[in-house]
Amino acid sequence: MSLSATISGADPAPVISLRGVDKSFGPVRALSGASLRVHAGECIGLVGHNGAGKSTLVNVINGRLAPTAGQVEYAVSITGRRGGNADLASANGIRSVFQELSLCPNLSVLENYRIPFRNMPRWGWRAVARKAVLNALNEVFPGHGIAPEAIVADLTIAERQMVEIAIAFSARDIAPRLLILDEPTSSLDAGISRQLLDHVRKFCARGGAVIFITHMMGEIFEVAGRIAVMKDGRIVEDRPADQFTRQSLVDAMGHVTADGGPAEVARNKRELGDVVLSLPNGLTARKGEIVGLAGLAGHGQAEALANSYFVNTSTWRSRRKPDVVFVAGDRSRDGIMPIWSILQNLSLSTLTEFGRYGLVDRRKERELGDTWKQKIQIKTPDLDNPILSLSGGNQQKVLFAKALASGAPIVLMDDPMRGVDIGTKKEVYRMIQTEAEAGRTFLWYSTETDEILECDRVFVFRDKEISAELTGAEISEESILKASFTMQETPS
Repeated sequence: MSLSATISGADPAPVISLRGVDKSFGPVRALSGASLRVHAGECIGLVGHNGAGKSTLVNVINGRLAPTAGQVEYAVSITGRRGGNADLASANGIRSVFQELSLCPNLSVLENYRIPFRNMPRWGWRAVARKAVLNALNEVFPGHGIAPEAIVADLTIAERQMVEIAIAFSARDIAPRLLILDEPTSSLDAGISRQLLDHVRKFCARGGAVIFITHMMGEIFEVAGRIAVMKDGRIVEDRPADQFTRQSLVDAMGHVTADGGPAEVARNKRELGDVVLSLPNGLTARKGEIVGLAGLAGHGQAEALANSYFVNTSTWRSRRKPDVVFVAGDRSRDGIMPIWSILQNLSLSTLTEFGRYGLVDRRKERELGDTWKQKIQIKTPDLDNPILSLSGGNQQKVLFAKALASGAPIVLMDDPMRGVDIGTKKEVYRMIQTEAEAGRTFLWYSTETDEILECDRVFVFRDKEISAELTGAEISEESILKASFTMQETPS
């Protein structure tokens, strides 16, 4: 088969085949006898709780990791020279988009587009790249509004995710045959997510293959023809999607929590206190209240969170007990300290609370870490391991634990559940309700409707302004969508 072979749904050979693959990192066994075959034209939903081995499996597929044992076979072989698995994956048109985006933030969109191309012309490449990146963005995300000359660091996290997805789907030296999408809609609003899901279906209909990793079950059932379930480094189920229900899929993943929709909100049972937060744009929050920020991504929610933080943060001295704590959604940029341990990241917000005379009480720090490791199920054998040893979802758990472990009365959350499994989400929802009943205030921006439905009051943003304030029964997906879009009157 030629390396330049185009996508062909008639090709009976799998794009890739894994048989009995093991992968160990020292004493930690991330994969244990994992087997999977991916054929052209199919979309496979890969599900499992955080730490189940999904990221390790796809890193074996794309050649970033070599298996400790087992076989990995690609449809296209490299003739005339020896090549590693990464070269084989590239020759087979296998591309990946991970939660932790790999774009260079100091470069423009078209410069990032240029990097993967080996055959881009030396002279006049900017014009070629500009046309190509616009074509790619327009195909996947019509109406995106992203300028090819824009510096990536200046884009929102949603726009960065759109750029990386579009680059992965684009035609380059070798046509894309298998796309691995890891939580691709985690930073996208409902409208943009819909565009991506539509494109995934079109891509597979043309003979492409997709491995779709997400904790959003509705998306799995919408685009996947097959579902592979991972647990403890193994693929424990692999069968057609129509043979699963939501409940049977949760059961296969091995968590006792059922997917019954958002937890019941105790709005009428909780007594709210005085206003503890007030911004010039009209946004307010009371003691013990869970306030949601909704609307299309990039319409001012992040700015509202930033203003809320600066209003309640001293600019000239630190306090033993902070007034406000922040849970970042973009963990790689705003959340984790990448060279620190898990425990150091978790305890960062509480050092002044259990420290004395500028010294850290290591015993209390360790107790705090052990408590939250158990409470929020951070999957690691040792809290002294580097934070980057964790999966993306477990890194997010650490950031959430760091915030709740502090004594701050106001918690600001910037889409904090990105990449977190459904069982942990349910537990976090319960903890938020418990903390609110104890008088803690939450300001919660989320791109997931189920999370917004957990809130007592919701401010919908449109064009950097609050377009609606919803309470009680008014908080519904229909009301949020209606307030998110400008409704044009039909001329008579």
